[in-house]
Amino acid sequence: MKNIFSDTASSVRLGRFEFSEGAEVQPSDSSLVFLKRNRIAQRLIGPFGFSHIGRAFDGVPYTRSAGANNLAFVAARPIEGVFQLRSLYELDVDFYYGALTRQLSGTTNQGETRLFALHYHDGRPVLKTDNRPESARAADQRNIRLTTIGGHAMGVFGEGNGKTDLLVWGAAQIGRWGALDHRAAAVAVEAGHQFVTMWKPWLRVGYFRSSGDGDPNDGTHSTFFQALPTPRVYARFPFFNLMNNEDSFGQILLQPVRGLSLRSDVHYLRLSNRRDLWYVGGGAFQEGTFGYVGRPSQGPSVLGTLADLSLDYALTSNTTVSFYVGGVWGGGVQAGTYPAGGTHPGADFLYVEIQQSF
Repeated sequence: MKNIFSDTASSVRLGRFEFSEGAEVQPSDSSLVFLKRNRIAQRLIGPFGFSHIGRAFDGVPYTRSAGANNLAFVAARPIEGVFQLRSLYELDVDFYYGALTRQLSGTTNQGETRLFALHYHDGRPVLKTDNRPESARAADQRNIRLTTIGGHAMGVFGEGNGKTDLLVWGAAQIGRWGALDHRAAAVAVEAGHQFVTMWKPWLRVGYFRSSGDGDPNDGTHSTFFQALPTPRVYARFPFFNLMNNEDSFGQILLQPVRGLSLRSDVHYLRLSNRRDLWYVGGGAFQEGTFGYVGRPSQGPSVLGTLADLSLDYALTSNTTVSFYVGGVWGGGVQAGTYPAGGTHPGADFLYVEIQQSF
């Protein structure tokens, strides 16, 4: 429905839909589009697009776009799916999201700022994943109610000798983690430069850190909670997510020919707090499963060094072929978890994918 109360800038939908938090507005600059899609969107709420089932939502998204400003509000409940073949019924989980996004533009500069608030509620009587003993978690049948407040700013500057980009994202959380108080935070800082030469090399570096819980007995849960994200956007080899995580990375992107994109990342990954868990997962996807799993660190904090390479080639405007290979080594956490693998365990991940749009 458009033109709500005769306001031509407003529209509202009702029903089942996909939603990517942070992607409410599409920037005009191609570099900002990449940053928005790969470094901002779906950190906290996303459709989990890498699994062939995915995640949808039932609810009401409202948006008002007026000039450079966009106001968005979403109230919704997630649907089963992701790793469950039946994707039909709502879960006893709901969220309320509001964001104000503003586009910034100049002669040679483009940018964007966003302020957002997210309230998340999980009423399912399932075993929570945290670093408390199992007996304490089993006795805690109270709901999770968390409020996340945060924002991002990003910009691209210059044109003649190349473009420089800067990005900052941050969020703080308060609320109740069942029987515990919840206090957590996360921050990301990134920068890059695109050179005006052959293959258009774009070099980027960044740092991300989210809080972990150092004491399961102090009455406060301090692990940053990702809610309902698409983990693989930020963990292309998804043996980790953004919970209790410290990620220092370098990245290079190349465009050798039209339609072909190459990308290679190197990530040095650590647990923010070794007394907390090594977390994996992307949030609620079925009524009887929490959606995240965690393993004790066994003392070390290093998850390892991840290096990967991807190739995406557009055969036609509707057909894309993708190739990805990644390897990780040097994980002290994994060595303690899987002692049979030796003191320097490793892992590899490779896939080929063809996407056809209609």
